[in-house]
Amino acid sequence: MTQGQGEQRQPSAHGGDDWQRDVLRELGGSGRPGTDVRRAEPTLRLVHPAPPQPGTTAEAHAGGAASAPHDVSAGPASGDLAPRDRAADAPDPGRPAPPAAREPRLPAAPPPDSSPTLDPRLLLALGSPVHGDSVSRRTGRALRKLTSSVSQDVAEQTRIARELQQPVTTGRVVAVTSIRGGVGKSTVSALLGRTLNHYRHDPVLTLEADTALGTLPVRMGAEAVRWTVADLAPVLHPSMRLTDVTGYLVPVSDGGWLLPASRGQVGPPLDMTAYRKVTLALRRYFAVTVADCETLPGVVARTAMDTAHARVVVAPTTAEGVGATRQVLDWLARLPHSALATTVVALVSNTPDTLLDDQAAAGHLKEAGVTVVTVPYDRHLAGGGPIRTDLLAHATRQAVLRLAAEVMGRAVRVR
Repeated sequence: MTQGQGEQRQPSAHGGDDWQRDVLRELGGSGRPGTDVRRAEPTLRLVHPAPPQPGTTAEAHAGGAASAPHDVSAGPASGDLAPRDRAADAPDPGRPAPPAAREPRLPAAPPPDSSPTLDPRLLLALGSPVHGDSVSRRTGRALRKLTSSVSQDVAEQTRIARELQQPVTTGRVVAVTSIRGGVGKSTVSALLGRTLNHYRHDPVLTLEADTALGTLPVRMGAEAVRWTVADLAPVLHPSMRLTDVTGYLVPVSDGGWLLPASRGQVGPPLDMTAYRKVTLALRRYFAVTVADCETLPGVVARTAMDTAHARVVVAPTTAEGVGATRQVLDWLARLPHSALATTVVALVSNTPDTLLDDQAAAGHLKEAGVTVVTVPYDRHLAGGGPIRTDLLAHATRQAVLRLAAEVMGRAVRVR
């Protein structure tokens, strides 16, 4: 190509779309003969463009695209253009990008401070945790095991383990909610997260989507929290690896990961956009995400129940709690994609002196077409504080295993 032909192509770069087509041809490997590949390297940054800053309008981006041919950092339109003088602050196309440019984006604001989940004085007030079963009950169960059928117990445990270890093609999200607070929603979420992590070989995340001073970090045994769901939403980037993501999470002592919703302080509620962005992004890294949602009818709770692969509605063993939960089930039945088929009810007893008959309560809820798993009263869970799975009552462990198996079976069947 002659110099005169090169000069005739220069004005077309100001036309608006010619330079973009040239860049796309270079990225696709279909550039014209004579194109210098090294000079086209800076255009690779267009594959993952930086998101617009807050307050940036679409018109501003359009104007920036139109003026890109004047910006050396956008790369030359074609290899046969005459070289131009570069500004002092423009990157050199012949020099590789610095390593920091390929790292995941970090927030512009300083990282948040770490906050303890419980005041040290409250930890002392908790005292020593008690076992869920009394000594006499544990002794009686040990004696019954001597005369019971071992093969039947092994077969049941094998069936449950097979349900919990089902492979997944994409990350599954299990939403846990209730009609009101204080019924054991966070406790059930923590038990599900720990149970799934114990039986599965792939990563499991327990996520808190309730900023109303939720107790999930305490129940999961986290001593301190730092990053929250709202903090992580603007940080997540498609180029991040699992090791990059776990740097923002809280490792659980017996395995798994935790992402809290607050640092133990009253703050703004979690918005629906942040929840959807975080859950959708983290599904790439975690096989199962257990989301401890806010109580219904909150916006995030309704969004989580509508978009999750499986749902758990925690109901207290009271007349009012069972009646309100039945209304929730009727609402789920009216959703367009029949969410009732992937819903399990956890009927939790928080007191040893329950007046409502649990079988009658379970029967009333089953009329809606759901599976009901009864979680009995447990002294260890009633005491509050971090949950130790080795101190759970035998009946509680069996109920949680069945609940996790029911939920996982429904989550895997959803496509």
